[in-house]
Amino acid sequence: MKLNLEEVKPLIHLALKEDVGAGDITTKVTVPTGIKAKGIVIAKERGRIAGLEIVKLIFKMLESRMTGRTSSIKGQNKIRFRTKVKDGDKVRKGQIIAEISGPVRSILMAERTALNFLQRLSGIATFTAEFVDKVKPYKVKIMDTRKTTPGWRVLEKYAVRLGGGCNHRRGLYDGVLIKDNHIQINKCSGTPGLRLKKKEKVPVIGEMMKLARKRVPPGMKIEIEVKNLREVKEAVRAEADIIMLDNMNVGQMKKAVELVELLSSAIGRRPLLEASGGVNLRNVREIAKTGVDMVSVGALTHSAKGLDLSFDITECSS
Repeated sequence: MKLNLEEVKPLIHLALKEDVGAGDITTKVTVPTGIKAKGIVIAKERGRIAGLEIVKLIFKMLESRMTGRTSSIKGQNKIRFRTKVKDGDKVRKGQIIAEISGPVRSILMAERTALNFLQRLSGIATFTAEFVDKVKPYKVKIMDTRKTTPGWRVLEKYAVRLGGGCNHRRGLYDGVLIKDNHIQINKCSGTPGLRLKKKEKVPVIGEMMKLARKRVPPGMKIEIEVKNLREVKEAVRAEADIIMLDNMNVGQMKKAVELVELLSSAIGRRPLLEASGGVNLRNVREIAKTGVDMVSVGALTHSAKGLDLSFDITECSS
């Protein structure tokens, strides 16, 4: 599971800048220069680790910054970060995650930033793994959403993958998802070519699909959000690639799956079905039982609790 570290360097730079600023004043006035130290990162609860490569990069970037500020000999500001586990590994309470050694001033300067990243990403990976474990008996994928922390999306989606989940579209640019607001806007703007229903006076799903199909790049999948069985039927007939069952209860989802199977056997083409809305650890197994292909969970990134980790100095020398 590769992560493009170049993409996250600006975020790390910002994080160090907001925390370190002009320097760590507490360490500067209480810790003598030239002190070397060793320390360990410990898991204070069980979970799934994510973000070790980011922590390495944080120390490397701080090291480069410190070397650039001083005329010290090369290597004096070297921080060594040795991992005891890998990204994606399960850890138990009390387990040592990594060992850190080097100039104590530099270590303390980067400590909080490093832990913030590691705790946040490990929390997402851990939470995702809980959902994945719940649906293991079923052929269903746990998907993330765009409900991510601004600026953190590439990292948070990486953490979801480490937890065994799958990534939905990365942004607005790499997949079509027609939602109720798109339909409503087309209704309000009177877009030519959209046929209105006599009763509800909203555009037919098939017409929206035709518009999208004409304009999307070749090979790009089109997903459409539906709220009832009538719309499910329209979406299947319009040859949607993915149908999102939005805020349906389990009973409605079962009927939707049965309807799609019936219609698909007749036309020889089955769209993927995605359950979305109100998904939690209490109901995700029942949702998976309905036969949907994917379950999208916004909570993976907007509600994950950071994994409890700590850093402790174990020895020091001058």
